[in-house]
Amino acid sequence: MEDILHVLNGDHTLNVFEQTDLDGDILVWREVLSEGPVEENIVSGSFWRNRSAWISQSFAGTADTYEDKVLNQLSKLNDSYREINLWFEYDLHCQINMLGVIMMLSKHTDLSGPSIYLICPGSHPDIENFKGMGELNADQLENLYDDIRLQLGEPDFYIAAEAWRYYTANDIPELEKWLHENNYWANLRFLKAALEAHVKRSTVNQNGLNYIEQKLLDIYNSGIIGKSHIHNAFWESETVFGMGDMEIDIYLNRLQDKQLISLAG
Repeated sequence: MEDILHVLNGDHTLNVFEQTDLDGDILVWREVLSEGPVEENIVSGSFWRNRSAWISQSFAGTADTYEDKVLNQLSKLNDSYREINLWFEYDLHCQINMLGVIMMLSKHTDLSGPSIYLICPGSHPDIENFKGMGELNADQLENLYDDIRLQLGEPDFYIAAEAWRYYTANDIPELEKWLHENNYWANLRFLKAALEAHVKRSTVNQNGLNYIEQKLLDIYNSGIIGKSHIHNAFWESETVFGMGDMEIDIYLNRLQDKQLISLAG
């Protein structure tokens, strides 16, 4: 059995993590399960074929790139480890990816073998308006490991499975009902707020726009028309979504297709 695996939430965290003295293998999670097609059975062939096709189309990639950057990394979850550390943040992007990892682990193992831990910061005392672990230095990342790491147990896996089932069913009223009725979140303390953000973005207003589209249109109509400036304005007020440039561009492209905006570079 291998010793330790660290599942990192992206390359920004990887850049810092490689400067730490933390031991173990690294898996970089480069998927965006908060966008695009998903299904409940995350280990099915159709799940990853559909993800590869959608990612390649949406982000101008190829199936070969997806296999190299995503699938080859995920193969590490098939290996045996004594300890697995999940490094994910509080936002919708990270929380849905976290659910995906937990579901994959639950399919590959009976969860009685490795000790599974979560390192999930919602803020940082050294950084005002904390946006992510990529902002931290190596010492600060090591301190997270020492200070806020929580071991996940059966209640966490049960809640994750329930949340994943509701999320992948894409039945927003049922998800909203479950969020209203469920008051126990075990160690997954940011999951409810993230899923509430998903409900919020899934609701279409009288203009036929969802919350994110309307927010971006409001930013544009305020006079901010450069794409990078729109990105920055959105990040400032909507950190709960955890969206990167390319994810925001999915929504901007929809607005452009509807001829509601005309983007500057």
